[in-house]
Amino acid sequence: MIELQNVAMSYSGAELLSDMSLTLAPGSFHFLTGPSGAGKTTFLKLCYAELLPTAGHLSLFGKDVRGMDRDEIAGLRQRIGVVHQDCQFLDHLSVEENVALPMTVNRRTPDMTQLRELLAWVGLKRQANALPPQLSGGERQRVALARAVIMSPDVILADEPTGNLDWEMSLRLLSLLVELNKMGKTVVIATHDLNLIRQAKPQVSARVLRIAKRHLHTAGADL
Repeated sequence: MIELQNVAMSYSGAELLSDMSLTLAPGSFHFLTGPSGAGKTTFLKLCYAELLPTAGHLSLFGKDVRGMDRDEIAGLRQRIGVVHQDCQFLDHLSVEENVALPMTVNRRTPDMTQLRELLAWVGLKRQANALPPQLSGGERQRVALARAVIMSPDVILADEPTGNLDWEMSLRLLSLLVELNKMGKTVVIATHDLNLIRQAKPQVSARVLRIAKRHLHTAGADL
């Protein structure tokens, strides 16, 4: 699905990530941990080619991104759903319209039955016509998840999706991500919440990745 070979990422000459190698296999589940500022968000941006590595090779679905133009990368990104840490919405559009936005931007007509089923799946059927400012933090994160999967992606990348949620809502969001994985989706969750990782142990076969001192560590980190 996504493969990094000896990837490095530098900002203004300073190396933030160094010599990272990882293959995200179809149907795998990973937690990405590390201290604040370690580069978790940067790593996820590499995984969906929002950023391109300054060294090494990055492949999306078997294709090296260095040999691709902007349109080709944009096409492959449709196979990757992203839940951002600070989920942004268009406040003048309803929940339903915000969730459908990726399809609208790609000039595809949403199937309204499927859209409503998706909102029901994340527990927001009654909020379909609400505006984003009317939503709670937990509701906003579930809208973000629904928007991330509306295009039926193969990979879900979630950047601290439970960072601003209470424990009950965190578990609810985790259960949705686990359910997506059981449907065959590859899932990567960046988190600093070790309790969340422990909670996932009986639900899913996951691997814990850790970024520390610019390097990605995986050994002995199976759940």
